Amino acid sequence: MRDPLPTDPNGVRIYEIKRVDVEGAIVIDGFPSVGLVSSIVANYLIDTLEMEQIGIVESPAFPTVALVRGGVPQHPVRIYAGSPPPARTGRVSDKIVAFVSEFHPAPNVIHPLAHAILDWVQEQRCALLVSPEGLSVEKPTGETSRHRGPRLQDVKVYGIASTNRARDLYIEPNLLPFQEGVITGIAGVLLNEGRRRGFDVLTFLAEAQADYPDARAAAKVIETINRVLLRTPLDPEPLYHEAERIEQQLLTIQKHAQDRARGERAVPSAAPMYR
Repeated sequence: MRDPLPTDPNGVRIYEIKRVDVEGAIVIDGFPSVGLVSSIVANYLIDTLEMEQIGIVESPAFPTVALVRGGVPQHPVRIYAGSPPPARTGRVSDKIVAFVSEFHPAPNVIHPLAHAILDWVQEQRCALLVSPEGLSVEKPTGETSRHRGPRLQDVKVYGIASTNRARDLYIEPNLLPFQEGVITGIAGVLLNEGRRRGFDVLTFLAEAQADYPDARAAAKVIETINRVLLRTPLDPEPLYHEAERIEQQLLTIQKHAQDRARGERAVPSAAPMYR
């Protein structure tokens, strides 16, 4: 990938820390979305599959923060790669790549960031790109608990694809097609750019509460990725069981980052962050 021009304040560059063969991989867009569904899905995959960091994404427009975990500074936007355990059937397991961040990119960097991601994905000959997203739903009247809302089995997952091929192969046979609406941010640009390039980009939208990290909606997306895309199954049950802990940890990360961005003093947390 070409380096951004030094005068470009929004220039995006991908640095590879480790060269890994990711040809044919499924790539996950883990930038924050409604209910932080994308971030939770990406972090869950990274943790469950013990994925290794293979790169970072850099831009002068990114937040000037470092996440510190176990005494090690972490870049705001990271790239991981890994695979599920080999299937008992002897089939080759899937390759998975995850771009992950806990921070919402500024509007002026969304387009160059999405273009840089797709450039890298195509250069690496990855198979397709998936954006897990939350579809905002309102709480029923009178509901006050943040964990109340649609029952888990009632949460719907919708899908949309950038190409006719991907729609016929993945969306139509498996999901409710997303027919009308607006998809914003990184996911929206990736869909449009995927259509322009003829590259398969999928967006899976799970009904989610917008005012807190919704790990239950993320678990529904994991189920969907499992059923529609993977040859080696993943177990979403731990995500259901750990939903409240994961939600609280992501809230803590974002609050600390916001405090530091405003020049306020952030109080360190003794609790380990979800990776």
